[in-house]
Amino acid sequence: MALQISATNPEHPALLLELPWHLPLEQWPEEYLVPLPRGISRHVVRYARAGDEVIAVKELAERPALREYQLLRDLDRLAIPAVDALAVITGRADAAGRALEPVLVTRHLGGSQPYRSMFETTLRPATMHRLMDALAVLLVRLHLAGFAWGDCSLSNTLFRRDAGAYAAYLVDAETGELHPRLSPGQRDYDLDLARVNISGELLDLEASGALHPSVDPVDFGREICARYRSLWEELTRTSVYPAGKYHYIERRIRRLNDLGFDVAEMQIEHASNGDSVTFVPKVVDAGHHQRQLLRLTGLDAEENQARRLLNDLESWMATQDDYAPGDPLGARPEVLAHRWVREVFRPTVRAVPVELRGAMDPAEIYHELLEHRWYLSERAQQDIGLDTAVEDYLVNILPRARETLQPTAD
Repeated sequence: MALQISATNPEHPALLLELPWHLPLEQWPEEYLVPLPRGISRHVVRYARAGDEVIAVKELAERPALREYQLLRDLDRLAIPAVDALAVITGRADAAGRALEPVLVTRHLGGSQPYRSMFETTLRPATMHRLMDALAVLLVRLHLAGFAWGDCSLSNTLFRRDAGAYAAYLVDAETGELHPRLSPGQRDYDLDLARVNISGELLDLEASGALHPSVDPVDFGREICARYRSLWEELTRTSVYPAGKYHYIERRIRRLNDLGFDVAEMQIEHASNGDSVTFVPKVVDAGHHQRQLLRLTGLDAEENQARRLLNDLESWMATQDDYAPGDPLGARPEVLAHRWVREVFRPTVRAVPVELRGAMDPAEIYHELLEHRWYLSERAQQDIGLDTAVEDYLVNILPRARETLQPTAD
């Protein structure tokens, strides 16, 4: 059988053909590989370079490879945080003509880390809580979209820094199923699997001495359940308000926005006696601040990064002479936002040399600089300005931060 490449982009097949598909992944020469940390997987996985892109290549049987490829494409269509599926390659054979397993090719998620590489230095409990928050948000988003993961775990997740928090991405959809809507039983099954898997993974870390002594693996397994249920309740609960108190509905929507979600569809019903109004969010979409930042500036960032950048943008706009909300003669927000990108955001990020940024993307760099400015200003009891913060950051913070942000070999 001839080598066959099913790809999402017409450019990828030509780039992928340069790789040694006639060899099992375990035998690929170092010249093709990229030394990035890998998580635990039931399959052989390698990172390689294809043109200018870093790709993850996973060997598995043809049917699950094609199935996972389609599921990852479905998740991309639904705007769910997951790795990008690039291709499935079948018909592989070695030099003697013996069949080799097909491979699934995904794009490496820049700036991301598997959880085990994060535990190379013992994580503080506060950081562990942020990981649980990120994973709970990911699981809620999957369930809102009708996706039953079937194997939620730290091993099947990649984490990216997100303005002091983390964003979680699904990296293994092999056991997943997509439905129009999930039943409570399907959600509970996924959640119970997450609890067991996470507790088991943390017990393994504890046995190796990589877990902080104050972290209880069983308690953290339960924590993902508590955080998931709290967020799910907030996003889906029915609210009953007194008739005429329509600002209560607006307040509920604002609270959902603060959590990073938009209400795309809602149901509002008046009681037959006219005394109350029932409000139910019917469709909730994540990425409220991401969409707002993208609309205003064209910048694409994680949710918490977007929230932080929007706050800085709003503060900066208030200092501009032509900023006049509600005044038709004042500059439009979009105009001011693009001026902020041109005059503030880009020059600030460019002040940090590319070779010193490690795994940080521009939005995360800007967040770090804002945090450092706040710290120095608090110490000086006055605003020290962004330029001074950048200079101090380059000299005193970045050299130490770079050591923990750069990927290390497996």
